[in-house]
Order: sequence, then C-alpha cells, then structure tokens
Amino acid sequence: MPRTPSSTENLSLATTNNHWPGESPRPLFFEERLTMFDESDLIHVYTRAQAIEDGLLVDVTETAKEAGIRYPVTVTQAVWAEYVAVPDGVRCQTESGRLWDILWMLTVAIRRSREKGDTLHYELHVRNNDREPDLVTLKAVCGPADDGTPCITVMLPNED
Repeated sequence: MPRTPSSTENLSLATTNNHWPGESPRPLFFEERLTMFDESDLIHVYTRAQAIEDGLLVDVTETAKEAGIRYPVTVTQAVWAEYVAVPDGVRCQTESGRLWDILWMLTVAIRRSREKGDTLHYELHVRNNDREPDLVTLKAVCGPADDGTPCITVMLPNED
C-alpha cells in the first residue's frame, strides 16, 4: 500500500521527484493534493498583467535585457515617479538614462550577490535636484509571473 506523505513531504514531492524511493513515478494531481484553495475559495485575483495595464507596474523588460537581465522586469509606479521620471528643473537627466542606471546597478548587484533568496536590496546614486545625487536603496524581488515563470519587480524598500 502506498504511503501518504505529510504536507511538507507533499511539497517536496511536487518540487523534485514525484515518487518515493523504490516506487515508480506517478502523476501528481496538484489541484486535488497540493492546492491551498479551490477556485471557489478565491475572492479576488489581481494579476501582474492587470497591474501593468493599470499602471501600478511599469514593464521595463526590453531595457533590462540590454542591461543583461534575462527575466522580465517591472518597476513599481512609486520607483518610476521617484527615480525614473525627471523632476522639474533638473538638468542633464533623461528618463531612459535614469532607468538604465537603475537596471544596470541591479545587474551589478545580482552578479555580486552571494546571498540566496528571492529579495535583493541594492543602492545607487540618483540626482533629483541640481546638487549632489542622493544614495538610494531599492529592493528587487524575483517571483512568479502570471504563467509561473520567473520575473523581477523593482520597488521601494517599504513596498511589497
């Protein structure tokens, strides 16, 4: 008789092999065994695509690819407003240049990071006036896109 795994073992089976040692592989029925909720339990789902369409996230994937990032990348509206959009009266700055700085420094931070996990804090200098640039911290989170593939969201440290 097949052994019934515990909930933590169940997750492990879903992410690695789907069988116990000595057993033949068998299909997993994620909807029946591993989901936390049924569709009827979900009250509301807000997708990444909807957040982009609504302007809460700004898709910057094409520029990110140029900076060497393989995954799709978005920045939050707050990051765009604070650090990509050029403030009135600030000279010698462009949105494309400021976005490049954010994404290039993310690339550098990813390459230098020795930490494991889905969240990375990194710093860069941003000039929001005609004086010295300020050192700012941004947070990059790697998580699943709507289709389950990896994607990165760059946000302010207090955003989630």
